Amino acid sequence: MALRLLTARVVRPYAPVIRQAATIAAFRGYATKKYTSDHEWISVENGVGTIGITDYAQKALGDVVFVESPAVGDNVEKQDQIGAVESVKAASDIYSPVSGEVVDVNEALADEPSLINTAPESDGWLAKIKIENPADLDELMDEAAYTAHCDSADH
Repeated sequence: MALRLLTARVVRPYAPVIRQAATIAAFRGYATKKYTSDHEWISVENGVGTIGITDYAQKALGDVVFVESPAVGDNVEKQDQIGAVESVKAASDIYSPVSGEVVDVNEALADEPSLINTAPESDGWLAKIKIENPADLDELMDEAAYTAHCDSADH
């Protein structure tokens, strides 16, 4: 009896909020991050993928001192080199996880490449690509698979 009373008083008033949240969650399912085995990430919104390197990659590189970005308007194929990151330890190429047209680049990285160290999966993004073939995303890893990939590389 107490459970029925709790449901009537607590759950029912919040049911519209729960339904709205579920609708938003279903819509955002496509906007989740995907990862490559080369430690790039892509987050898609409205057919445009924002690309950068993962936190795992920036930790392996160390202090980033220079970032090479693609040019706006470039057409890239999946697995094409779209830039490079140089650190005090090493240099690493960045490859596109999808095919499409570069529609924006992170100009802030030219003056402050350390953004890749401080916020690699947010402010340290490299480029935005209008995705030509959404099926390219199906071949990428979700967060759980990427974490397992990194864990296996550590051992």
